[in-house]
Amino acid sequence: MQLSQAANNILKQLAGLVDQIAEEDFRKPSHALNATIGQHLRHTLEFFICLEQGYGQGIVNYDKRIHNKAMENDKFITLHTIHQIQEFINANQNDKALKLEVGYLPDSDAFETINTNYQRELVYNIEHAVHHMAIMKIGIREVAGYIILPSDFGIAVSTLRYKEAVVTAH
Repeated sequence: MQLSQAANNILKQLAGLVDQIAEEDFRKPSHALNATIGQHLRHTLEFFICLEQGYGQGIVNYDKRIHNKAMENDKFITLHTIHQIQEFINANQNDKALKLEVGYLPDSDAFETINTNYQRELVYNIEHAVHHMAIMKIGIREVAGYIILPSDFGIAVSTLRYKEAVVTAH
C-alpha cells in the first residue's frame, strides 16, 4: 500500500537521524527552534501513537497525547518507538472507519467528534511528519551539522515531483 510505504520511508529517515545524532545533541536546545530535536521527534511520533491507540479504540484524539519526556531525552527509547510504529503500520494495511475528536476553543475542554478513517489519518500523520522534519532540519543544521540527511528529508513528495518537472522542462 502506498500510504504504508510512505509512512515507513519517513520513519526510516527519522530512525537514520536518531542513529546519527549524538545523545547530547538530541537534547541540546536549538535557538532557531526554541526546542530540541528530541522534542520535535517526540511530538511527531506521538501523533502516530495516537493513531495506533485510536485504531484500537475507534476514536483518535491528537490533543490527548502523552508528551513522553523519556522519548524526547533518550534516543534509544525514540528508536524503539519508531520500530513499534513501523510494526503497527505494517500490520494494519486495511482501512477502518474511525471517529476523530477535535477541540479548537481555547477556553473549553469540549471536543467535537467527526467521521474519519484510518487511511485519512495516516495521510495526516505523513504530512504532519514531513512538516516537522522540515523544521527539524533547521535545528539539525544548528546543533548537529555533522548529520547527513537524505536529500528528500522534510520535503513533500509533491514538491519533489514539481522540482523534477522543472528540471526536466529545462
